[in-house]
Amino acid sequence: ENFETLIRLAENYTSTLFCNAYRNMAAEATTHVQEFFTDVGLFIFGTDVSTEEFVNRFFDTLFPVVYNHVINPGRTDISLEYAECLRMARRDIRPFGNVPKKAIGQMGRSLLPSRTFLQALNLGIEVINTTDHLHFSKDCSRALLRMQYCPHCQGLTLSKPCMGYCLNVIRGCLANMAEVDLHWRGYIQSLEELSSAMSGTYDIEHVLLNFHSLVNDALVQAHINGPELSEQVNKVCGPPIRKPTQSPGCSFDQNKDIQGLKIFSRDSEETLTNRRKEFISHLRLYRAFYGGLADQLCGNELAAADGLPCWNGEDVVRRY
Repeated sequence: ENFETLIRLAENYTSTLFCNAYRNMAAEATTHVQEFFTDVGLFIFGTDVSTEEFVNRFFDTLFPVVYNHVINPGRTDISLEYAECLRMARRDIRPFGNVPKKAIGQMGRSLLPSRTFLQALNLGIEVINTTDHLHFSKDCSRALLRMQYCPHCQGLTLSKPCMGYCLNVIRGCLANMAEVDLHWRGYIQSLEELSSAMSGTYDIEHVLLNFHSLVNDALVQAHINGPELSEQVNKVCGPPIRKPTQSPGCSFDQNKDIQGLKIFSRDSEETLTNRRKEFISHLRLYRAFYGGLADQLCGNELAAADGLPCWNGEDVVRRY
């Protein structure tokens, strides 16, 4: 949910940029912004898409819109065929300079660790679900029966098993669980390392929420180099072919959006980085969960406290 909220906020930041600074092309651009952040979400949640491909696709589709409204604005819009020529030529003409390349680098280095982190969480859930239901062997069942119910046959209903006896029985029953322990500890350590790698310059929160700045840099560059870009476009696609329609203005709900941004900036406790750190710190408490399960069960409820008479499997004794 935190990842989804972050993607939505980043999309709102970028759409708001167009509504505030480039209102005449906001409606068209916002469609491409939505497509871009849909691809971001698909990548993070595990779909087989390329970050380089969808970043390039965003700038490819943005170029005709920018040409039509910033580089060579006219009374009417360019034709669909001409827009397609611009889209195909964008990577050769390079109207946005190095911004697309920079965006590809940032997205690749920030989204991949987040995608891996989510996949790792799903793996953890799978392990926990798999080990949630135990199937005891006959030997284990007999040992449990002897430990918990045999004293009842002698009228010793209040006697609990001795700690050492309890540990022997439960560890035998949970032998398969103990095998998970080493891997579980390694899994938690890997999550800690992955979480650390997700911070800094390429933190996903930093990259996505500043994507609108990169887009603005790209638009400014295209505007500054407008005359030169027009010449290049004429050489590749010919003079602009226009159609008798005008693009609609901004239809984006800025008020709703800006409220969302204010909520985000005010409630810094809820940032993805903080939530991730909080989660990791809680998970550390369960590092020894599988290895120490027998100790937890015997110590918390099954076995008698130290110094009290206890059941050793045959009789009540002072000491096991």
